[in-house]
Amino acid sequence: MKLKLNLVTQIFIGFVIAIILGVIFGESISVIQPIGDLFLRLIKFIIAPLILATLVVGVASGGDAKQLGRMGIKTVGYYLVTTGIAIIIGLAIAFALQPGKGIDVSVTDNDMVKEAEESQGSQDIVQTILEIVPENPFHALAEQNILQIIFFAIFIGIAITLVGEKAEPVYRFFDGFSELMFKITGIIMKTAPIGIIGLLAPVVGEFGLSVLMPLMKVILAVLIACIIHALITYSLSVRIFGKMSPLHFFKGISPAAAVAFSTASSAGTLPVTLRNTQDNLGVPNKISSFVLPLGATINMDGTAIYQGVSVIFISQFFDLDLSFVNLLTVVLVTVLASIGTAGVPGAGLIMLTMVLTSIGMPLEGIALIAGIDRVLDMMRTTVNIVGDASASVVVAGSEKELNK
Repeated sequence: MKLKLNLVTQIFIGFVIAIILGVIFGESISVIQPIGDLFLRLIKFIIAPLILATLVVGVASGGDAKQLGRMGIKTVGYYLVTTGIAIIIGLAIAFALQPGKGIDVSVTDNDMVKEAEESQGSQDIVQTILEIVPENPFHALAEQNILQIIFFAIFIGIAITLVGEKAEPVYRFFDGFSELMFKITGIIMKTAPIGIIGLLAPVVGEFGLSVLMPLMKVILAVLIACIIHALITYSLSVRIFGKMSPLHFFKGISPAAAVAFSTASSAGTLPVTLRNTQDNLGVPNKISSFVLPLGATINMDGTAIYQGVSVIFISQFFDLDLSFVNLLTVVLVTVLASIGTAGVPGAGLIMLTMVLTSIGMPLEGIALIAGIDRVLDMMRTTVNIVGDASASVVVAGSEKELNK
């Protein structure tokens, strides 16, 4: 009898093998990094066409501009509310664990600080909103600008509905094209365990356990806050609005969560998230193809938790007092900044720079956690992905279109 393991089990085995290889071979294991890079490239190359095709079909299938508007308001509102809850949880857990007290970490990574400062200088929420409208939609596809692709796809879908029968060939093209992209996604995911070994083993080999020990309380604070947010906020949301068992929800989205943990990229995990929410959670294509690409760009619950813990950690390390106004500013800036931060590895550092600047804290604090940023990025991206999926369930449930 041939034993067939599901994707989550295969990915878990990949995690274990990656850790073992990293510990045994150290930095020399970096020779397999190209395998991980290839896996990421395979995922990223289908993101733009998949979003375009599925969203066009979703909007055109709906045929209701009012419903699309309702879904937009519900989706953005849900993301902003859960991001606010996440930052509050992050701050609370950080205050409880006191991660910045009694540690000695040298601030040496000035390049990390400069890079984040430069990225922060280019972030402008108003400009981000304006740039949702692409000057050249094909350039948006080439650059994988998700918000612009969403805008382009929504207008194509609406136009197909308005034109009617003459646009039927266009609709059939995108419908067939979306199925092709899902099939390609399935083929790529068969390589996930090997790709994950290529991604994680070099990280373990480079940093080992030595960089983690002094900052273990930071890692623990982020981990606890992420678990609390997922188990309480998302469980209640899918239960109340989607009438779905939280256990069924977490089981259904677990393959995407595993990929998110290994890639640390919300955008890179998007093809898997789309497939899981439709096949495992019963969210119709027209809702998941709208909610999830939007979430990959503006939903940053895990990153918000990271912001809260990092701010408290840095303030305690430098022995700085934070007023209630400072904390309120942290919450507001984090929620607003989540709209304009890309769903790519390292985006949390850009947001952290914006938050620290807003309350006048030293940007050198970024270098304090630079060594463990990859580990934290994996955790916060996983929460981001699970949050995206919960939003699709909530919106589908509120629209009474959840297929149970």
